[in-house]
Amino acid sequence: MSVWLPSAPCTPQACAATAGFRSAVPRAVLRLLVFLVVLVAGIALVPLVARCAPARRDRLVRRWCRTLVRAMGVRVRISGTAVPDGGVLLVANHISWLDIPLLAVVRPARMLAKTEIRAWPVAGALAELGGSLFIDRDRLRALPGTVAVIASALRGGAAVAAFPEGSTWCGRAQGPFRRAVFQAALDAGVPVQPVRLAYRAQGESLSTAPAFVGEDHLGASLWRVATARGLVADVEVRPALTAAGHRRDLTAAAETSVTGIRAPHPAPNRIPSPARRPRLRPLRGPGRAPTAVH
Repeated sequence: MSVWLPSAPCTPQACAATAGFRSAVPRAVLRLLVFLVVLVAGIALVPLVARCAPARRDRLVRRWCRTLVRAMGVRVRISGTAVPDGGVLLVANHISWLDIPLLAVVRPARMLAKTEIRAWPVAGALAELGGSLFIDRDRLRALPGTVAVIASALRGGAAVAAFPEGSTWCGRAQGPFRRAVFQAALDAGVPVQPVRLAYRAQGESLSTAPAFVGEDHLGASLWRVATARGLVADVEVRPALTAAGHRRDLTAAAETSVTGIRAPHPAPNRIPSPARRPRLRPLRGPGRAPTAVH
């Protein structure tokens, strides 16, 4: 299990089912074509949009991301508070690839992404163009450096978006929030902005059709969304949290705000230092298992 990307028990076969009515195949194909056209047009216009003033650039990015989601037949409902200006850490529960453009509709931000995405076709190029901060999830010693890079971006006034669960879940269950990214907010002294994401079908029931979980394939997930009918993405911007105190408490507060479930408070853990090697000491009495760094 990775520090940054733990596994979730959700699987496409058990969790990612299309709920409600299904659109006809011609309509689904049309949605996918429109989605690809909007995606390619946005990529082509990146150099031009990059020259715009920051406020105008953010408006264009928001509009493009909303259009991407809408092209797949998903309506977007945003509610809640306004996101603070300047440096801010956006955190949300993670269900689908749709979560990324939905967070950008709230506020365009630099995403945290695993290093493997750089090699992915299309997605890798998009991540690079969007200024993503890449995480080497398999190297524990790289964690302090990654936290420092995130904190530096936050101090510079950037918005950084992260999914602290570390893995996608189906939407009917949630995973615990990992703590390391919250240390960056504490180091930078910027607020944490929780965002709650949910997908609903006709009749307002929760839908797992957009879930992108387990060993799911992107093509299969795209087809489920394109064929689903009456999908709505609910984006609730929760009150911002002041970055203060211990990261354990800040993590618990953010998790409670997003999931509505009071997070447990396990024993504190530490971010390892890459300059020091752990020393082994003789145990006196019963031993304790090491705590995983979140």
